[in-house]
Amino acid sequence: MGSFHQESTLVAKVCELYAKISKLESLKPSEEVNRLFTELVETCIPPSSINMSTLPENIQEKTSKLIKLCGEAEGHMEAHFSTLLATFPNPLHHLDVFPYYSNYLKLSQLEFDILTGHYSTDQHHAVAPKRVAFIGSGPLPLTSIVLATHHLKNTEFHNYDIDDSANSLASRLVSPDPDLSQRMFFHSTDIMDVKDDLKEYDVVFLAALVGMDINDKVKVIQHLARYMAPGAVLMLRSAHGARAFLYPVVEPNDLQGFEVLSIFHPQDEVINSVVIARKEYSLLPFEVDHQDHDHKLIGNGSILPLSCKYCDFQAYNNPLNQMNIIEDLGMDE
Repeated sequence: MGSFHQESTLVAKVCELYAKISKLESLKPSEEVNRLFTELVETCIPPSSINMSTLPENIQEKTSKLIKLCGEAEGHMEAHFSTLLATFPNPLHHLDVFPYYSNYLKLSQLEFDILTGHYSTDQHHAVAPKRVAFIGSGPLPLTSIVLATHHLKNTEFHNYDIDDSANSLASRLVSPDPDLSQRMFFHSTDIMDVKDDLKEYDVVFLAALVGMDINDKVKVIQHLARYMAPGAVLMLRSAHGARAFLYPVVEPNDLQGFEVLSIFHPQDEVINSVVIARKEYSLLPFEVDHQDHDHKLIGNGSILPLSCKYCDFQAYNNPLNQMNIIEDLGMDE
């Protein structure tokens, strides 16, 4: 009974904030916009067992609209700070102007550690990817910049965004840097139009803002499954519990054509779960039905397979999981 009451209170609060956010004249950074989205994130952060699929249809419709509003607000915020950074002669020397830069440092360290653990099968030599694609890099591609600067110092980064103005802002940040300007490239195109080039990447990152509707996100994933090189790694973000009010949930059966290696659910003040998968060497000749995936949710939020032929999840108490996973979303405190 207590759990039902908590969930009802949570849903009511989110709906109240959605009503206020949806009436804003603009989602560009302002005192009111920042206040409402901060309150929304703080409302959704506490651990919750709420299941979005069991909520009434009208609540699910509001959630879908709210997710899109969150994405739009984040895009405006990134454009604002990218424009500000571009006023410096060497923008990359002033990244700490962005208020959530420290979050990106922690996120990139974690994702690098996770990637290193799954990318190479050589136990004696760490092998770094030669070419990485980041889909949905936006006007402030901090994940690519931090990874390229601190972790993957010899890797090429190819950033894809459908918005040419976003790429224009992003390239202005990188162009003055003698190193990154030679290793970081920007492509203004719809990723659904990119085919053969996808085979050239060892690792593909899929940004949370690509496919804010789960059906659109699944279409992108299916496109990647068709054209990525066999054995290449896909890293993307999902959501768990009340965080699903902010981002769509990517289920294991949404990753057909990939072997799911790990799913990390944050337990603290973070937004997204992190999903790591590897492109299968041969696509399944049939579609995997969601009912064929039999998983058990245990008390600490871990997902363990009971009879799943396609998913190999790491246990929730993996040491990497104890590290703080910070979402690229710049709205958490």
